[in-house]
Amino acid sequence: MKKLLSYQIVDYLERRKVKYVFGLCGHTVIAMLDALSKSKIIKYISFRHEQIAATAADGYARVSKKAAVVMTHLGPGLTNAVTGVANAALDSIPLVVIAGDVPSYYYGKHPHQEINMHCDGSQYDIYKPFVKRAWRLDTPELMPEILDKAFRLAESGRPGPVLISVPMDMFSKEVDESCFERTYKDSHITVKPALSREIAKEIARMLIEAKNPLIHIGGQIVYHDASEELTELVDFLDVPVTRTLMGQGGISDTHPLLVGMTGFWGTKFVNGKSTGADCILAIGTRMTEADSSSWYDGVTFSSKTKFIQIDMDASEIGRNYPVEIGAVADPKQALKEILEASKELMPEGIDRPELRAEILKYKLEFKESNRDISIDGRFPMTPQRILKDVREVFPDDGLIFTDVGWNKNGVGQQFEITKPDTIFHPGGLATMGFGSAAILGAKLAALDKKVITLIGDGGFGTNPSVLAAAVEQNIPVVWVVMNNYAFGTIAGLEGGAYNHCFGTVFYTPDGNKYNPEWSEVAKAYGVKSKKITSADEFKEAFREAVESDEPYLLDVPMENIPVPTDGLWNINDIYNPKENVIKGRLIFGEALKSYHKPLI
Repeated sequence: MKKLLSYQIVDYLERRKVKYVFGLCGHTVIAMLDALSKSKIIKYISFRHEQIAATAADGYARVSKKAAVVMTHLGPGLTNAVTGVANAALDSIPLVVIAGDVPSYYYGKHPHQEINMHCDGSQYDIYKPFVKRAWRLDTPELMPEILDKAFRLAESGRPGPVLISVPMDMFSKEVDESCFERTYKDSHITVKPALSREIAKEIARMLIEAKNPLIHIGGQIVYHDASEELTELVDFLDVPVTRTLMGQGGISDTHPLLVGMTGFWGTKFVNGKSTGADCILAIGTRMTEADSSSWYDGVTFSSKTKFIQIDMDASEIGRNYPVEIGAVADPKQALKEILEASKELMPEGIDRPELRAEILKYKLEFKESNRDISIDGRFPMTPQRILKDVREVFPDDGLIFTDVGWNKNGVGQQFEITKPDTIFHPGGLATMGFGSAAILGAKLAALDKKVITLIGDGGFGTNPSVLAAAVEQNIPVVWVVMNNYAFGTIAGLEGGAYNHCFGTVFYTPDGNKYNPEWSEVAKAYGVKSKKITSADEFKEAFREAVESDEPYLLDVPMENIPVPTDGLWNINDIYNPKENVIKGRLIFGEALKSYHKPLI
């Protein structure tokens, strides 16, 4: 029996228990829209911009731990979605992107919106630098096989996005249902690799014999649900833990052996612990630039350290630091094997009370150094006061999405996360506008959780039509817009290098500070909102927003107080010596006070 390919694709997605398809319409995908309209299982979530659709799907996949489906039109639809899909790729988030294309019989004839400058029928080439695989459907009968491959590849190994480019005429082809018989037999589960007993024992031996061992964790710990296994190993061997930005939530920030975040936004104490380690187990991290202080020797990590690296992707092992042992393995299974081996080698475990006391002393001193600014009543608010009030109101198991700037770097350094899978950062691509869109998908994946984003005014301003989607789909999330009238991080960098903040601060031609009134914009979209007018007002306004159970925006004027940066970053060194970084912060601070004159 024959059936339209579009309907068989929807049948397939239903069998995979796909609940949502995130997308935006276009003439190449209306056959898919027709098929989706008949589904009683899948809900189509429509957006006003493809980047929002892709980023919302990213948020859904981060929470559900399953590949999310994005559907987009050809040409501008595909290119608009690029940033959202690339952001997912760099953060190892699985997406299956189904893109419409020109009719297959019109390749190279310049049909409407075709991209073919260098090759005909090649729009899928646009995605090749960042997706795990890009397919073009040339024969409709091949779609079942491609779908099985696409989902398996997206979700296995180091997860990531894949693309299936489908000429619009293919969606409307009738295909015999027997072609899809293989999809009823193909397992949807791929077994993850595990450590051998021999290698687990060798790793355990190195950690036990080391004088100053350390475990350094990344985002794979969180994504692969390895927090419990990590905590058990850490407690048994009394090994200190450092983390990347993406590793936040891999172990409670209040755990007595969690030292903190390394790298550029790491403190002197945290980076000192990692530099002084003689043996480091790096697990689920790519050892990226910001987390490793641009790989300067002796700043965050040392060439004298013996490294053990465990990752789901073989190409990441030894990329930035040579390793004594490199292993491709699921972090959850690997940590379990290492713990069992450790118990065999040293049944009594290890006790390091002096280390725990040292870490506790550091944490108390760090909190005390921030106490005054965290309770400061000045207005615009300090970012530390915003974080304090949010932590006191927001439930520990609520989901928080950050964006780019203070809300990401400051949260990673200063905001305590006690539950795994409750904090989500845009790490690799660091895309502005991530948080405001990702929370839409996240809420759909966790309807029982409170979901918010802490986002700067620059990030929120990139695509405020997220508000429309929240209203249309009735998605109750909260946007906390930390508003400093600038791209603050870049303003500080430019101030230190060039003594001005040109192009980074928002103001009108007459020199007055400027931003849209985001609370009024939200109201125009039909979203509840409030502009905060004093520091003491924020906490209860935030409580009201969280408890409202409907879309809610808070516009929170904020003073820019840069995140302490004891680590190094080559970006700074290119423009100016380290001593000029402080000067840059001061210049930006003065610029924000001087809107009566053009900041050029």
